[in-house]
Amino acid sequence: MICNLCPRNCGAERTETVPGGVCGQPSAPVAARAMLHLWEEPCLTGERGAGAVFFSGCNLRCVYCQNGVLSRGETGVPVSPAHLREIFRELVAQGAACLDLVTPTHFTPAILEALGEEPWPVPVVWNCGGYEKPETLRLLEGKVQVYLPDLKYALPGPAAHSAAPDYFPWASAAILEMFRQTGPYRMERGQLKSGVLIRHLVLPGEPENTRRVIDWVAETFRPGEVLFSLMSQYTPQPGASGKLARPVTAAEYRAAASYLENCGITDGYTQERTSAREEYTPVFDLSGL
Repeated sequence: MICNLCPRNCGAERTETVPGGVCGQPSAPVAARAMLHLWEEPCLTGERGAGAVFFSGCNLRCVYCQNGVLSRGETGVPVSPAHLREIFRELVAQGAACLDLVTPTHFTPAILEALGEEPWPVPVVWNCGGYEKPETLRLLEGKVQVYLPDLKYALPGPAAHSAAPDYFPWASAAILEMFRQTGPYRMERGQLKSGVLIRHLVLPGEPENTRRVIDWVAETFRPGEVLFSLMSQYTPQPGASGKLARPVTAAEYRAAASYLENCGITDGYTQERTSAREEYTPVFDLSGL
């Protein structure tokens, strides 16, 4: 395939076995772990956990990525669409509250094949970095019940941390397309059955970026339409410099949470600062595949 699935529009030739493009992956899926994952938001995990499949590669280049070994494609094994379907079935059989597809965008056609035509007994969750093309998302209509995008940046300066200065125009348009497909979020007995849950990771020394992200969400959606998760789990990575070399302070996160509340966004989640710990990052040991 000549790939233009994401906003990079790199036009790389990716075959089932030959990788290419910014994501550095072939067109056939590559994954590094499948598991019942307990560290998503409570509305996604249920009692047993989200049925997470962690795909290798990423179209962003976040210098602070906690899953760097995964996003850089340093681990993972090929998984055919037929086998991926069997993995989905096994996760459901284990009691997964949802099918949590983590960083799936560059494998969209193969994932659609794996999902098939019939509905799944649990919601399908598109867990992505937010750097999406609306036209690619339209391929997922009716197949994905819950969209879980990051909204990392509203300003081009901080977006350089992900080598994507055009991040916000694409991410905001993508979230609008996600909402068009799902409509206002729908809960049943504390579990998210459909809708959009927007995540934002507070970065050290970037308070204006966080405020601008919150402003856009508050100005774009009415109460009860989307969920918002304000994350505190930033962890400095080896080689980090400048502002990114330190954790988020308690004062920074409190200020962000207060701003969120003052803007009227009350549907969603804030985090304990103990979330910024390495033990919450899965080990990508190929188990479950």
